[in-house]
Amino acid sequence: MQPLSGLDASFLYLETPSQVLHICGLLTLDASTMPGGYSFGEFRRRLSERIAEIPEFRRKLHNSPANLLHPVWVEDPDFDVTRHLHRVAVPAPGGREELAELCAHFAGQPLDRARPLWEMYVIEGLPDDGVAVLLKMHHATADGAAGANLIAYLCGLEPDSLLPLPDAAENPEPPSHLDLLRSSITSLAKRPVELAKLLPDLVSMAPEWVGRALKRSGMPVPFTAPRTSFNRTITGLRTVAYTSLDLDEIKRVKNAFGVTVNDVVLALCAGALRRYLEERGELPGQPLVATVPVSTQDRTENGHGSNQVSAFFASLPTQLADPAARVYAIAESNRLAKEHHFSLKPDMLRDWAQFAAPRLFGLAVRAYSGLRLAEKHPVVHNLVISNVPGPPTPLYLLGARIEGLYPLGPVFHGAGLNVTVISNAGRVDVGLLGARELVPELWPLADAVTAEMAELLQVADGLA
Repeated sequence: MQPLSGLDASFLYLETPSQVLHICGLLTLDASTMPGGYSFGEFRRRLSERIAEIPEFRRKLHNSPANLLHPVWVEDPDFDVTRHLHRVAVPAPGGREELAELCAHFAGQPLDRARPLWEMYVIEGLPDDGVAVLLKMHHATADGAAGANLIAYLCGLEPDSLLPLPDAAENPEPPSHLDLLRSSITSLAKRPVELAKLLPDLVSMAPEWVGRALKRSGMPVPFTAPRTSFNRTITGLRTVAYTSLDLDEIKRVKNAFGVTVNDVVLALCAGALRRYLEERGELPGQPLVATVPVSTQDRTENGHGSNQVSAFFASLPTQLADPAARVYAIAESNRLAKEHHFSLKPDMLRDWAQFAAPRLFGLAVRAYSGLRLAEKHPVVHNLVISNVPGPPTPLYLLGARIEGLYPLGPVFHGAGLNVTVISNAGRVDVGLLGARELVPELWPLADAVTAEMAELLQVADGLA
């Protein structure tokens, strides 16, 4: 039996038709590198053969009224790749706006929970016979790093090769109602002991952790973020934009200022958001607050579950006009925030998520959405910014060279903007996804990231 972890299952319980919780990746391809030339039929054949070797693409949810805890993963006995792979064409003239609009449409549609929780759209009709792929995976199946790994499993270092796969157990068969009942009763009986083990750590950690937050010697305090136009209740409609940066240029800025790559990424986002909000006459006089997911894969004591992640709050000094001042401010606030965050045990979020109650979570999220509570309490955080490590060398997706790899993370009630970046063979690809009513046009923000990169380079060269 392969039950979902509480953290994985939480992404199911927190999902509604307006708050869809899958992650997407937009891949732009040079299909001319495919051996024998590109055809959709050949792409489908290669995908079907590869997925037969990767259990994660063939597993689906299984549950029963007799199960008192989280669902389990099982092999889909009726798996058919044609139910997940779709062929579409981008509207003419097939530029970046048309491609992004098509991706936004698919990004806002929920996945079918009766089947394995992923879909792939092959998008044809791009200029110069270009092809793109949009891959959707539910957050219950993968976090950002795991999603990047699943994409890599479909790739090779050459057009006619594929990367070796790690050893993985095959998906189990569906358990009986009695087995699920027995297993859940046994797990529930252990809950008081598990809770007793977790409480001392929480009780001993809480005063110091909260004290640092209140003294501003750590990460920003939740519910203190300024309200912006994208901090309201969302619907299921989405907008998408993307851009790409040179990794060597980001490293030039990093070296000139003596900071980290992640500091530069957050400084780029802060500068771009300042430009975006200032142009709209809604730049707040205090810093924005971003939630930044952090992988715990190297620090966790228990690797159970698809999501090995926690998060910290980062202060984005959008109120500062000087780009150099923003970089230094972010570096210092990140240092304090990371010290604050790493004072927590890496498994704490996952351990407490085991107690997630599906019905309670579902009712609470629907009430929160229906009553538009995100607009009636102080803003928890303004947006999500995620930095995912990607491939250092060029990869070929089923034979087609990947030119752009743009990650698109989910948005939430009260935080209708997500910026995710990933390194990709000497580039840093940036994907932006927003709630359409709150962020109706994302291209100005994407272009502001590029403009901010140029300005930071200018400042960095002046420091050299």
